[in-house]
Amino acid sequence: MLEWLQTLDGSILLWIQEVVRVGFLNPIVAFYTHLGDGGLLWIALSLLLLLFPKTRKAGLLSLCALGVGALLTNVALKHLVARPRPWLTVEGLRFLVEEHDPNSFPSGHTCAAFAAAGIWWRTLPARWARVTALVMAILMGLSRLYVGVHFPSDVLAGAAVGLLAAWIVWMLWRTVAGKKGWALR
Repeated sequence: MLEWLQTLDGSILLWIQEVVRVGFLNPIVAFYTHLGDGGLLWIALSLLLLLFPKTRKAGLLSLCALGVGALLTNVALKHLVARPRPWLTVEGLRFLVEEHDPNSFPSGHTCAAFAAAGIWWRTLPARWARVTALVMAILMGLSRLYVGVHFPSDVLAGAAVGLLAAWIVWMLWRTVAGKKGWALR
């Protein structure tokens, strides 16, 4: 990784640890970040969306985007880049949750959050639901920084990969739906 980026990333994490972390928030943020383990929160919400006709497409496409994002992040990029977790390289950084995967780049939790939010932004009928999805995705990325298990560049890359996964699935859906005459919206 680039030396200047590593230094900047580490400085931001130490600033979060020293200035932003507040004792009463620690368990709340740790709980929220754990909801993203294995994409659990986004999978559960996607399955819930499948139950209702107006949101069925949102649920189906978000599950597909989650799959594409997991392949890109957890199967390919994490192993290709093999960037160590922050607490292994940033002196004085204390993490709040355990992570057993030693690879940090990109953030899989953030990727999953943005893959689902990217689809939901395009498909959910209610504006409040689209905005909520985006806010939840942003909070997931921030939670990964707060608990000290990802560098800021990991989170930004995870968001970008998640949005790319959502875009790929959306474009495939539009292509298939257009050829089959299915409703696009």
